[in-house]
Amino acid sequence: MRRLLLIVLVLAFALVGAAFLVPALIPDDALRSRAEAAATEALGREVSLPGDISLQILPTAQIRAGEARIANEEGFSSEPFAEMAEMRVTVALMPLISRIIEVREFVLVDPTIRLESRGGRNNWTLGSSSSAQPSPASSGDGFVRAPGALPFEASFGDVRIVNGAVVYSDGSQTRRIEALNLTAQLPSVDEPARLSGSFNADGRPMEFALTLGSLRGFFEGAQTSFEAELTGALADIRLDGAFRESADLSFDGEADITLPLRALGRYLGADLPEGEIFRRFAAEARISAVPGQIELSEADITFDDIQASGGLSLNYTPVRPMITGSLSTPRLDLTPYIPAEEPTNGSGAQAGGVGPWSDEEIDLSPLRTVDADLTVRATRFKARDIEAENATVNVDLDNGRLVASISEVQMYGGRGVVTAVANARSARPSYSFNAQIDTLQAQPFLTAAAGFDRLIGLGNLNIDLAATGQSPAAIMNSLSGQGSFAFSDGAIAGVNLAQVIRTVQQGLSTGSIPAGFAESQQTDFTALTGTINIQNGLAQNLDLTMLSPLLRVEGTGTVNLAEQAIEYRLTPRAVQSLTGQGGDLDLQGVGVPIVIRGGFNDVSISVDFASVARDIARARAGTLIGGEAGAALSGSGSLEDAARGAIRDALGGNRSGDDAEEDDPARRLLRGILGGSRPQQENEPSADDDEDGEGDGEGGR
Repeated sequence: MRRLLLIVLVLAFALVGAAFLVPALIPDDALRSRAEAAATEALGREVSLPGDISLQILPTAQIRAGEARIANEEGFSSEPFAEMAEMRVTVALMPLISRIIEVREFVLVDPTIRLESRGGRNNWTLGSSSSAQPSPASSGDGFVRAPGALPFEASFGDVRIVNGAVVYSDGSQTRRIEALNLTAQLPSVDEPARLSGSFNADGRPMEFALTLGSLRGFFEGAQTSFEAELTGALADIRLDGAFRESADLSFDGEADITLPLRALGRYLGADLPEGEIFRRFAAEARISAVPGQIELSEADITFDDIQASGGLSLNYTPVRPMITGSLSTPRLDLTPYIPAEEPTNGSGAQAGGVGPWSDEEIDLSPLRTVDADLTVRATRFKARDIEAENATVNVDLDNGRLVASISEVQMYGGRGVVTAVANARSARPSYSFNAQIDTLQAQPFLTAAAGFDRLIGLGNLNIDLAATGQSPAAIMNSLSGQGSFAFSDGAIAGVNLAQVIRTVQQGLSTGSIPAGFAESQQTDFTALTGTINIQNGLAQNLDLTMLSPLLRVEGTGTVNLAEQAIEYRLTPRAVQSLTGQGGDLDLQGVGVPIVIRGGFNDVSISVDFASVARDIARARAGTLIGGEAGAALSGSGSLEDAARGAIRDALGGNRSGDDAEEDDPARRLLRGILGGSRPQQENEPSADDDEDGEGDGEGGR
């Protein structure tokens, strides 16, 4: 027995000695070859260890590799999938006898991992061909939670990644994470595990922390609680929830999210406009997630100064993430997101005037960052000075084409539908605008929309416009479309057209604008209708018609939106008897063309007196002569010849010679007609006797 015990002790010492001596006796090349072959077989990728390598078995099993590389999947870039400057792995031997893995050290120094995605394939599915279709459970990431995934006991000591890097590329864009430092606390696979660390995302510092209720439960598909935190220059995200009992990475929980949009946009390759927009997105919500999709419900959301509640869903698997959802907000103000009207080409504008259209390009790149299908219900809606109530806004953003439709909207007493489109799919963006609004109060709407407060009334408005261009100037030069309007029981503020007609005789003699133009004046109407045709920035109206008990008004002309100029002719005519100041002439049928022309900042208003004089002369001649003279005056001959002939016939005289012509009653009467006055009869009241300067017709207000 004593001899047997001695043999066992000698054998034990021999085995221990061999454990120390064997690693020293194995050549480095043989050790490297064996290690490379084992790792290549395990990973399904070629593994090379070109640097120094060492193996130690006692007192702990330890392997050190000075360099390590894992080859990329075929069909991707030629750079390695992963490489590192140093790898150290140390495992306690004795616990292995009891199937307990005790990792004393697992350290990766300067590792770089390159993740690539091409045509539905990826290079990070190790152990099998990434060209195969992923299973539903794996959702394409190669990771499956399954019972029995960790059939052992394990603990981990010094687990670290030092100065790592992760690079992701999908062929169109590249994202980098650098200076990655990670520390793991994993006392047991059945106890809570904690990962913490930091990294730089394109130079932006971030920190993270993750706590799992159980490493075994996580890998084997059991329900596992977690807490996660990501903070820094690109995001502040805190999650508290649990992974579901499932094969994939599905979870539910509570989320508190804050995103600095401008910094995040730059990181994702989209430079958002500077200013007070696209500053911040924040949400507190319940969160549910499956691979590729995250849903927020019962959410309180803040986007810049807009606050809303409802639900959102983010599908992040496409190249452009897809956002869907339905939100409600007490106030939706889109004014900050509408390009400003101020000139930016240096020419400036008059104080309080309209500046020239800018040649600066409108940045539509944010439209190509994501896709969206959103419904927003706003109690109050605002776009610049236009306001509405109970608006339902549907936003459809698809590959750079934005369609915003406002339905069920109540605005300025009316109801209608407004649709705006901005299409940034091509190098030359296109736009369209369509509006159909019924029972609209004209004055407050036009004041808000165009700064025009002269039209009062209730009616319908239809507009259908389209344009292309990269700048406001290009858009206005290409603007085309049509529109129509029909208002009733209203007024034109700032002018009394009946008064203009009454006082036009004084204007003929003085050359000044007739009375009737004043802020306190207005012209009532029963109907105002017309159509508008726009072609390449030139808006034309040929059929404006306004009806009232005393007047009929016709309008025709153009507004050059591109060059900011107007040329318009408004012609009111009396349809009932109006007596003009300066005489007792009945002005029924007399037209007083009012010419509006000039630039948007220097519009002038004048009266076409030549046309007025012709109408008044005909009116006087018709009044004095009557009978067939009216027909003669409306012919194409000379007004003077027609009047002289008609008067001679009426008087029955036909004298000749200078004296005869001088004494000709027709001649003298014609002078009175064309001269705008006639001898005042005795005891006949003059126009000055009428204190208010007008008859019984419609007066100024």
